[in-house]
Amino acid sequence: MQKQSIFSNPRPNFISGLIVFLIALPLCLGIAQASHAPLFAGVVAGIIGGIVVGFLSPSQLSVTGPAAGLTAIVLAALTELKAFDIFLCSVIIAGAVQLILGFVKAGGIANYIPSSVIEGMLAGIGLTIIIKQLPDAVGYVKNNTATMTDADDGFMLNFITGALQHIQPAAIVISVTGIVILLLWQTNWFKKMRLVPAGLIVVLIGTIINQLIISIAPGNGLDSSHLVSLPIAGSASEFIHQFTLPNFSGFSNIKVWETGLIIAIVASIETLLCIEATDKMDPLKRYTSPNKELKAQGIGNIISGLLGGLPLTSVIVRTSANINAGAKSKLSTIIHGVLLLICVASIPVLLNLIPKASLAAILIFTGYRLCKPSMFRHMWKGGLTEFIPFIATLTAVVALDLLKGVGIGLLISIFYILRQNMRIPYYYIRNTYSNGDIVKLTLAQEVSFLNKASIKTTLDSILPDSNLIIDASKSEYINFDVLDIIREFHDVGAREKNIKVSLVGFKDIYKVPKTYSEKDLLSSMLHLNEIPERTSGTHRELLQQLAKPLNNQAKLFEI
Repeated sequence: MQKQSIFSNPRPNFISGLIVFLIALPLCLGIAQASHAPLFAGVVAGIIGGIVVGFLSPSQLSVTGPAAGLTAIVLAALTELKAFDIFLCSVIIAGAVQLILGFVKAGGIANYIPSSVIEGMLAGIGLTIIIKQLPDAVGYVKNNTATMTDADDGFMLNFITGALQHIQPAAIVISVTGIVILLLWQTNWFKKMRLVPAGLIVVLIGTIINQLIISIAPGNGLDSSHLVSLPIAGSASEFIHQFTLPNFSGFSNIKVWETGLIIAIVASIETLLCIEATDKMDPLKRYTSPNKELKAQGIGNIISGLLGGLPLTSVIVRTSANINAGAKSKLSTIIHGVLLLICVASIPVLLNLIPKASLAAILIFTGYRLCKPSMFRHMWKGGLTEFIPFIATLTAVVALDLLKGVGIGLLISIFYILRQNMRIPYYYIRNTYSNGDIVKLTLAQEVSFLNKASIKTTLDSILPDSNLIIDASKSEYINFDVLDIIREFHDVGAREKNIKVSLVGFKDIYKVPKTYSEKDLLSSMLHLNEIPERTSGTHRELLQQLAKPLNNQAKLFEI
């Protein structure tokens, strides 16, 4: 296929870019608000994600900007570092790490994270967003500085009840109205109106409601502490000075490096998952190189950190809107970034009329979509091996922080993976006859050290005076420790219990004792009912007698 210019199809790209801009503007402000970062930083991130990453990204349809999935990390970092300019060093570090990951071709990193942990992380982030936005939704000003772990607020319950004790009726009206609009926009009744972004309608109606309350009952409206607060520039030079520069002394702080690494990992995973989904939704089925995408994201985050923006990822909500609006190339993403720049530079006075309660409504709905009940039902149907890591990750993300939550989820997932591997090292067949038991162990294709305990336990459980066949003919790899157990059982354990051991199919490099005979080999094939014609008459009669009950009664177990 011939590669098209990004300037092809300008009309559909401009329309889709305009729609994405209308969606992105309230989200950029809302995510900055949820992160307790300067609101201008959210718009800066949106501008860089649109223009810089939009131009560099190999994806023709994905949209990059500040993401709800990073709010918990940014919030925790700002709470500890207590300075946004120092935090910007973490964003630069995150970008550098992503750039390195791109060069070392680590684009498949997301494939090594279990889906249960990723889903639990997203659900935990969603629940955290809901909890954090409750104060703004009810008009609790203290949310500007408080966190869930503040000493004066105590635990999460006290944090929520503290917010509920400082209710502003106007804020509740605006936030509830916004949530209702967002819910209605998902129904078939409003299907024809979905071309207009629901977030834009929430912001406009919330602003109108507040202005009406102020005009009718001035004392009951929301004042400036409850509204968006973007700096107003009177000239181009003043606008440029609004960009926050990083405090490079932050590079000497270990917490800055730790935060940067966490942002890089989470942002990379979220981006790679979004890119994969984007390629599936692309009508032209174009392929996006994950390694090139990581490089583009890395450069974007470095520039965002240098200019005072929040960290960036490719975001599925804006990407889906971009595709649904008919975007044909990355020009639509670039246009949305340019429109954000024009908007924040020219009409900050109008933006400062937006109630924070409206942004809180958008974020609460976003949080709900990350942890909606259907996700819990889906994980439950996947079984306890999926549901337990999911719930553990979710709970730990909310109660502790994102890194610890993901770490706990990964440990639990690894436990289940190890447990599953320990249970399937071989197939076990056992039959009882008047002259003793015949037991056959057929080893799996790969037998690792994780199977050591299971095999040792099974060998120890074999009854005295039995006949044991260990068949390794299907095995490509057997761990050294497992071979030691088999040798030791053959030389010591089997003799003590008068067990006759036949070792079949072991490679010469394993150097196991050559103890099998013609009868042992024939016995190992009994379950296949294979008795070669060259077998002597005495052996043939005996094997024919044993073969019938063995074929009819043998049961296959997975250990």
